[in-house]
Amino acid sequence: MRAVVFEQYGDREVLRAKDAPDPQPGPGEVLVLVEASGVNFIDVYQRSGTYQVPLPFVLGSEGGGTVLSFGDGVEGLAPGDRVAWTGVPGSHAEQAVVPADRLVPVPDGISTEQAAAAMLQGLTAHYLTHDSYPVRAGDTVLVHAAAGGVGRLLTRIITHLGGRVVATAGTPAKREIALADGAVRAVPYDEALQAVREVSDGAAAVYDGVGKDTFDTSLEALRPRGTLVLFGAASGKVPPVDPLRLMAGSYMLTRPTLGHFIAKRHELLERAETLFGWIADGVVEVAVTGKYPLDAVQDAYAALEGRHSTGKLLIIP
Repeated sequence: MRAVVFEQYGDREVLRAKDAPDPQPGPGEVLVLVEASGVNFIDVYQRSGTYQVPLPFVLGSEGGGTVLSFGDGVEGLAPGDRVAWTGVPGSHAEQAVVPADRLVPVPDGISTEQAAAAMLQGLTAHYLTHDSYPVRAGDTVLVHAAAGGVGRLLTRIITHLGGRVVATAGTPAKREIALADGAVRAVPYDEALQAVREVSDGAAAVYDGVGKDTFDTSLEALRPRGTLVLFGAASGKVPPVDPLRLMAGSYMLTRPTLGHFIAKRHELLERAETLFGWIADGVVEVAVTGKYPLDAVQDAYAALEGRHSTGKLLIIP
């Protein structure tokens, strides 16, 4: 098969689509024919060495496809079943081996590409709005990078739950996207604090996937006892923070990661079921804005890292 491999840490030029051994499923594992795999910032962190992985490494941790075969101890699956997953390395490839307990069945009415595009970002948006800070009707919430993949889902979900979104985005076109998704205000990053104060006495929560460039504004935008949810670092790592800064409003600060919220299989299935239901009902839209073959993987990550995308990017093996 062919797969996207890197043999040393570095920028996207270290990525190569090349021949690789066909994977073989072991006990409790499933071999999947990959139809689509998601392009995500976790892949950037792994490729750059921010997150250490064993080298050489097949990139990609999210995807969707059809079951080819499986090892001993796998029940409830048959060849041809459509499945999706996230948090499993080796997904930018024509075939992938996935632990059976990490697979989610794709229901009728949802395409395999939609499922692949929704898993990481959609499940992230679910736990952010239901666990990291449970959004309540009437809450004003600041969402940074609202035209990106997670940002668009957050805006739709928060609005569905009765909250009001103040969105930031870098260009007028992206701010129009945020407004179309339901934001009550969409402003440049440097106008976020003013926009929040114009519509409320402070944000109940801030969902910040940008990191270094927005952290100070995010903290200042909170109402007393508000929650800052830092879930990414697209602009770089946030410098060390003095906890005494939180005392200014008895703020809460959390830095969650998806793996802890889908570690138990029942949680994974319940969140995915809700997410796929939202997609089927039109509550959220999985906006796939770019599809790339394996050989164009560097272009895909150039679009992601350059913030040129306004939705989800997929690798189509």
